[in-house]
Amino acid sequence: MINKEYTYSVWWNLLLLTTGSVVFAIGAQGVAVHHEFITGGLFGLALFISYSAKALSAGIWYALLSIPLFVLGWVYVSRRFFWYSLYSTVITILAFDFIKLDFGVHNQLYAAVAAGVICGTGGGIMLRSLGSAGGLDVLAVLLNRKYNIGVGKTYIFFNGLLFMLMLTRMEADLVIASLILVFISSLTVEYVLSMFSQRKIVFIIAKEPEELAQTILKKLRIGATFLRGRGAYTGCDRDILMSVINNIQLKRLEEIVFTHDAGALFIVENTFNVLGASFSRRKIY
Repeated sequence: MINKEYTYSVWWNLLLLTTGSVVFAIGAQGVAVHHEFITGGLFGLALFISYSAKALSAGIWYALLSIPLFVLGWVYVSRRFFWYSLYSTVITILAFDFIKLDFGVHNQLYAAVAAGVICGTGGGIMLRSLGSAGGLDVLAVLLNRKYNIGVGKTYIFFNGLLFMLMLTRMEADLVIASLILVFISSLTVEYVLSMFSQRKIVFIIAKEPEELAQTILKKLRIGATFLRGRGAYTGCDRDILMSVINNIQLKRLEEIVFTHDAGALFIVENTFNVLGASFSRRKIY
């Protein structure tokens, strides 16, 4: 139970938000700004404005642009989500303004990939918390909760408008490099989010399924469920064993099954996340 409860603890969420914010700021300061890349989202818009109007830093513009979105988050999402997201926004702004780095990546393509990986890692870490990175994340979560609009769709629409705006003021090569950055960043965010959540659903058709189930429960200490099935050719009823397992235990389960029955049928399907029972708790903002 402790493993499930710590994800809702304040210290754990603040750790995720702090780490993610700093990593994102390092990617933006260490690579992106030296090539005048746009990172996408509201922070990307702040960077675009700062490149055009040198009076204020991107961090200040990000704070100003986030104010109306935080009002929406306070009213329509939750107080906890508001405070966590506000915290991550403040840390991101402070880290971006005070951390001065240059990783020395001069090739534009390499820089776009590097910035995408670093910024995406930071964004993914923040999204594993009960808050968000602030900015556009607040609007995306709100639209998802109230109108079931996917978070990804909100970002695609906003970034589409942002890059159309970029085309009016920036060179095409720079716009394309920024698109590569945003694409790599999105893939990295998805990878970070699924890294510790992915599970395998396993269906097993074997002789003596009850005995096999007891062996699995004893050796792997995982749950299993019997599903009733009927062979299409034989017409005989039989029990199908279903279990949810992680990648580490998968090979051990495979060995147990085929040691028990060399002619067993072992079917594995990927699943992004499993909620409830002894697995992860449903994320509530």
